[in-house]
Amino acid sequence: MKLHLGLMAVLGERESSLPFSEFKPAHEQYAYLKKALANYRNVKKNGGWPAIPANARVSKGESSDVVPLLRQRLAAFLLKDSTKVEGNDRAFDDELAMALKRYQEQNGLKSGAGLTSETIKSMNIPVDDRIRQIIINMERWRWIPQKFEPNYLIVNIPEYSLRVYEAGKEKMKMDVVVGKELHETPVFNDRMEHVVLSPYWNIPPGILKNEIAPVAARNPAYLASRDMEVVDDKGNTVDPSSVNWSAAGTTGFPYIVRRKPGPQNDLGGVKFIFPNSMNIYLHDTPHGEIFNLAKRDFSHGCVRVEKPIDLAVYLLRDVPGWDRSKIESQIATRQEKYVPLKEKLPVYLVYFTAVADAEGHVRFYDDIYGHDKKLKAMYFNKL
Repeated sequence: MKLHLGLMAVLGERESSLPFSEFKPAHEQYAYLKKALANYRNVKKNGGWPAIPANARVSKGESSDVVPLLRQRLAAFLLKDSTKVEGNDRAFDDELAMALKRYQEQNGLKSGAGLTSETIKSMNIPVDDRIRQIIINMERWRWIPQKFEPNYLIVNIPEYSLRVYEAGKEKMKMDVVVGKELHETPVFNDRMEHVVLSPYWNIPPGILKNEIAPVAARNPAYLASRDMEVVDDKGNTVDPSSVNWSAAGTTGFPYIVRRKPGPQNDLGGVKFIFPNSMNIYLHDTPHGEIFNLAKRDFSHGCVRVEKPIDLAVYLLRDVPGWDRSKIESQIATRQEKYVPLKEKLPVYLVYFTAVADAEGHVRFYDDIYGHDKKLKAMYFNKL
């Protein structure tokens, strides 16, 4: 019930008549989104924005009848910064190209490729839908603790981004890979306790049962060819040919199947642990090329980080003896090593599809898990 009342409280014209001021979050991002909401309502009042034809294509230096429409659409995006793109000029000039690139960068799209079909799809989302998206994300700030700690790490899942804050200021930012639709990265918070260098990868039960066990049952040599091994509860290695693979992935399976530290390891050279019942953590990856993609929902739920060594160096900065050189040399040994953090760091995994700045400019991100869609159907249909 509280969630529904919270949504009603930010619907603008109704807000003054409802006694919900106690629900107003203290986070500045809530205030920024509220300003963005006013901006987008003003855009709606002035007629919204034009639809861009789905098959339109134009690049810098070209002229086209679609350019005036594009100018109008980008003016709505730029707000007060729109003067250089407004008008009916049919020429796709440098200013318009820069505005288009800025739109793409701030909406999680591939930038610098001109007017693509993906960009048009994003631009043609109706202003009413964007208003609802802003409101949904304002509501999400009611679910966050009223105040963050001075130092914390936050992953925004739809943005594919990780940020580290120190004394309330952004200290580090990097791209991440999150879970695919059937293996969603969950929303929760915990505290990071260890950095694991040169980690083993213990195969999760689902992957073990569905992907590894059927092959290992037919060919016991398969595990060694993939740099994997079977161990018992004391860490002793077990001959794969002696294993009852039909029980793999069940609670009665007495072994751990793991991939050894090294270049084939799915966790790369570093793993960051914040203990939780879902076995979710941050880690390196041997496939750095995936960070070149705009859409990065590929994992089984854990979060792969773009700059794991940089993150490890930062987290262990107060732990004597663990500078960059020591971290890299430990990874090179291929011997697993747990290094405790001097101070446990709060970690937040959040889901915001709209993020605003102080001027009310909004960056929108795809609702990759359909959470926005469910909330909109649940609450706006009742208002």
